[in-house]
Amino acid sequence: MSAQAMQRSLRRARRALDTGGVIAYPTEAVFGLGCDPLDGAAMRRLLRLKGRSPGKGVILISGELEPLLPYLAATTAQLDQALATWPGPVTWLLPARADVPSWLTGGRRSLAVRVTDHPVAAAVSAAFGDAVVSTSANRSGSPPARTAQQVRLRMGAGLRSVVPGATGGRQRPSEIRDGRTGAVVRA
Repeated sequence: MSAQAMQRSLRRARRALDTGGVIAYPTEAVFGLGCDPLDGAAMRRLLRLKGRSPGKGVILISGELEPLLPYLAATTAQLDQALATWPGPVTWLLPARADVPSWLTGGRRSLAVRVTDHPVAAAVSAAFGDAVVSTSANRSGSPPARTAQQVRLRMGAGLRSVVPGATGGRQRPSEIRDGRTGAVVRA
């Protein structure tokens, strides 16, 4: 895909995010579904499309740490621990600020966050100017989409934009670690 075509795709994704839409984009292992993390109506659309319970929470991603900071109440030590693995395919459960919406945390006091090293996923966040929700592009219990074509077939009209690109080639979703203990929650 040409640089111009990618820029057009990123502009479409930003417009969709700005207007409460759900988008899909490639990540390290699978296509992700995303929306504006602070738009409750967009989150309800995403969860309905996925068939996912709001009690599970979601991941926020960005290509840089700064857009994630307003959501976090993490200590310097916790951030340093996460930064040792970022950018990369490791998601950290870090303490969330008290004002972070429960649709992001699943009602917990922690939030799953990742500074991604996937160039397209990072570009989506940069184009939006904030962190973006990231959850696998599949209906709950079904295999996640690994191509733009699969995501269009499986998610259909519920998506406002699909950003094309290849996934990062990983076979498994991102590892998840607990920021309080450093323990691996999902290998």
